[in-house]
Amino acid sequence: MSGLPNETAQTEDFEFAALSGAKNYRAALLREFSEFLGGNVLEVGAGIGQLTEELLKNPAISKLVSVEPDENFYARLCAAFPAHQIVRGTVDDLKGDESWNAILNVNVLEHIRQDERELEIYRQKLAREKGVLCLLVPARPEIYAPIDKDFGHFRRYTKTELREKLEAAGFEILKLRYYNLAGYFAWWLSFCVLKKRSFDLQAVKIFDRVIFPPVHGFESRICPPPIGQSLLAIARAK
Repeated sequence: MSGLPNETAQTEDFEFAALSGAKNYRAALLREFSEFLGGNVLEVGAGIGQLTEELLKNPAISKLVSVEPDENFYARLCAAFPAHQIVRGTVDDLKGDESWNAILNVNVLEHIRQDERELEIYRQKLAREKGVLCLLVPARPEIYAPIDKDFGHFRRYTKTELREKLEAAGFEILKLRYYNLAGYFAWWLSFCVLKKRSFDLQAVKIFDRVIFPPVHGFESRICPPPIGQSLLAIARAK
């Protein structure tokens, strides 16, 4: 199945646990996508539900379905959100021919070997409503570090690569930019230079509360960064 996670991943959920304190980061990310998160929304790769919880509070979303392939994550999602529709598996496991206004995919595509096919499936599911893909992926191959492999990342994307793959899948790109310039240098220093294999939870919280808000404000309101830790894309199905 196209959406199965990278089987080389050596960890359970320390990527999620490490980012649990990054509340400002998650809130800013959802604001970037907020214009398009309405109607029927499909969340691909819900993890342990850090974004699911916020999406369920969004009154613009009339129906939310979350998809998660990992057995343990799926069980935790079901326990945390017993009234919420959660599908164990990948987008290939969705039943029926439902129309979607938006698909949210945050730090998932890099785990999928056949990412071009995955994007084509998203486009098919969005095509009827001319829906929108809200996408965030790790950026810049030069900062691919041992911890990326631990996380099960097949790749980090360049802007050109992601644009070409989205367009080849049949998307019209509405927004495509690098995201989190400060995070690029923090990742490079911590995981490429110092070769760390885990996050410092306190450092994540300090970054999220002190560094990220002003940097993100500058990036989003004044000048998009030339590089970043991630790439943010908003793309409409043709």
